[in-house]
Amino acid sequence: MKIDVTEQFELLPRAPIVEAVIQVHARPETSWEEKDILACLKPKLSEFEKSFSRNNMKPEVQLDAAHPPQVAAENLGWYGLLCESKDQSVQFNRDGFVFSRLQPYQSWDQFFADAMRLWKIYLETARPMEMQRIGLRFINKIQLPPKEVDFEKYIQPYPEPPFDLDLPFLSFFHHDTLAVPGHPYAINIIRTIQPAINPQADGIGLIVDIDAFTTQSLEIKEGVLVERLAELRWLKNKTFFGSITPEAMGLFR
Repeated sequence: MKIDVTEQFELLPRAPIVEAVIQVHARPETSWEEKDILACLKPKLSEFEKSFSRNNMKPEVQLDAAHPPQVAAENLGWYGLLCESKDQSVQFNRDGFVFSRLQPYQSWDQFFADAMRLWKIYLETARPMEMQRIGLRFINKIQLPPKEVDFEKYIQPYPEPPFDLDLPFLSFFHHDTLAVPGHPYAINIIRTIQPAINPQADGIGLIVDIDAFTTQSLEIKEGVLVERLAELRWLKNKTFFGSITPEAMGLFR
């Protein structure tokens, strides 16, 4: 399979993106101590109105024949910092970096630039040596018109009922994982229905959740993350435009 990062895709004025995420699994080489890390990070993140220092909790179920099961949690220590603004969030964690952009999604260039600025802060603070996984995830919601139930007109492939049982779907959940021959990548695709909150006024939402990711560890060197994200973006775009119909495209133009 040839990946062509120069390929142009149609820009959709009403793109159905509800969240875009860049996630990099990378273990810090510095001492991951809460006081030191927070002192380093917080002065550089003033644009985020909220911040939360988080511990890693491991759930445990305690069984006793004489009593109902008891759920407890073991504190595994400080995990990282979560910062939030109205439409963005960033995580600096013991196992990596996560940047998320909510609606309105402006453009890839803006999203990428914001992520790379914050990734640089993570690099300076955590000093990891390699990236175990790079993921690019886009969650799309195709909002159908009220009382529209023929969702097969909008996504491809669409689920079908069993042979000789032509019944309407109340819900479905379809999860595929695709390999990318010749490249260290794979793609998770989830298609599902989000029921309308008010069926009389709202249509159902079709969720197309695409996560393109690396399958091999990579050394952290200049340009590696940029190159991989460009290729993952191409895979994400090919998957998205190959998963919707011309009818759906009409909703986004």
